[in-house]
Amino acid sequence: MSTPAPVAPTAVALATGLSITLRDTPLLTGATLTLTPGRVTAVTGPSGAGKTTLLRALVGALPPGARVTDGTLTVLGHDLLALPPEELRRLRRRQLAFVGQDPGSGLNPRMRVDRLLTETAADRRAVSVPDLLRAVRLPADEGLEHRRTAGLSGGQQRRIALARALARRPAILLLDEPTAGLDAALRDEIAELLRDLAERQGIAVALTSHDSDFVAHCADEVRSLEPAGPTAGPSTPATHLSTSRVRVSTDAEPVVEVTALDARVGHGRTGHQVFTGLDLTLRAGTLTGITGPSGCGKTTLLRTLAGLHRPEAGSITLRGEPLAPSYRRRSRDQRRRVQLVPQNPLGALNPAHTVGATLTRPLKLHFARPADQCGKRVAELLTAVGLTPDHAARHPHELSGGQRQRVSIARALAAEPDVLLCDEITSALDADTADGIMELLRGLRTDRGLAVVLVSHDLPLVSAHADLLLTLDGAGPAPLAEHRAAPSPVPN
Repeated sequence: MSTPAPVAPTAVALATGLSITLRDTPLLTGATLTLTPGRVTAVTGPSGAGKTTLLRALVGALPPGARVTDGTLTVLGHDLLALPPEELRRLRRRQLAFVGQDPGSGLNPRMRVDRLLTETAADRRAVSVPDLLRAVRLPADEGLEHRRTAGLSGGQQRRIALARALARRPAILLLDEPTAGLDAALRDEIAELLRDLAERQGIAVALTSHDSDFVAHCADEVRSLEPAGPTAGPSTPATHLSTSRVRVSTDAEPVVEVTALDARVGHGRTGHQVFTGLDLTLRAGTLTGITGPSGCGKTTLLRTLAGLHRPEAGSITLRGEPLAPSYRRRSRDQRRRVQLVPQNPLGALNPAHTVGATLTRPLKLHFARPADQCGKRVAELLTAVGLTPDHAARHPHELSGGQRQRVSIARALAAEPDVLLCDEITSALDADTADGIMELLRGLRTDRGLAVVLVSHDLPLVSAHADLLLTLDGAGPAPLAEHRAAPSPVPN
């Protein structure tokens, strides 16, 4: 007697020939995607190819002004393009979960972690906050559930957003660049987590990613998107710190000097020391790379240098002049000279302003440029970061994650800073665009003597470009240790 063949699971989401346009700009062209329970589907492609647009279409949350021009879209038996608003909201609330590329911007800063995790749960009484924290590889016994988002690293915010999505027990889980800003070990853990969720709970998972290793580790199926229209190519506890000196020249002029810096995040029993006794010199024309596991204090260091996080002790000088701990107590010129490019650009760009208005503001504020000159400079800045002058007319929600990141870089460069602090600026970019951004920074360092600090989990990329490499490893209190290494192989 023959054994009947297993029945293939029924698709819970199906997009066929889907094309989406924003005004006259194509965002997505002819995309086809099938999601089935128990399987992980990865959507790949270069920045601007429409990956985020496709995921947002699956939850009926297209950018304002965008419209479907062709194709069909069925989700959980519903024609999503014809679903009444109230039914669409009910479907999202009960069976769909979407974690965006900038998850920190979607977390209420006034809520503590435990409230954030239980807020959207189908049954709050049945939710175990410690179990959810452990599920996303966060400690359940260190008081993290009592912190607010400001006391979390970017990687921790990303995992809290994932845990918040899991609390509602969705049938479909959509993740936009879920490992951006995470170290390699944690990326592997998240890959295992997603595989386990899909197989054990029968969730249909769709994700976008530029990380080919991560995709290979967790995806059952890969769909690759090509750009929908013409795009511009990229322009040419207390923490122990170990330092690898790669190519830095001690003859370069010191721009920023940090002495005996201590910093702590959180308050009371939920607070913890992130670094102690840190000494650091940033020299003109050099790039200092900072790596280390998520939560070890990399972003806190950048925010402290920018005056957005008050240190407990220590001093910072800019070209020999003391910098006040608080951004608000620094002079306008000092604020111009130290610029921060944050990890999550969506939360840092004003949604009501066009890209052109965003880039014009520092030009008027710091240089009093007339309007006619501002337009020309805005076009130059956009071209420099691999965008086109036409992007000046768009709003942040009309851009891909990678495009928003490049606008954020352009805004910082508009101030013509002496120091550029970059927090995971290449994590949402494909490899070619990331290399283009690094070449842009190399040119700025050579031509303008810009001192760059780059936080990244991409060790090969940092090693290829950094003059000095700092590793925050969370090993406990220790002075800044320094050793020689062989040359690397090549806010307004």
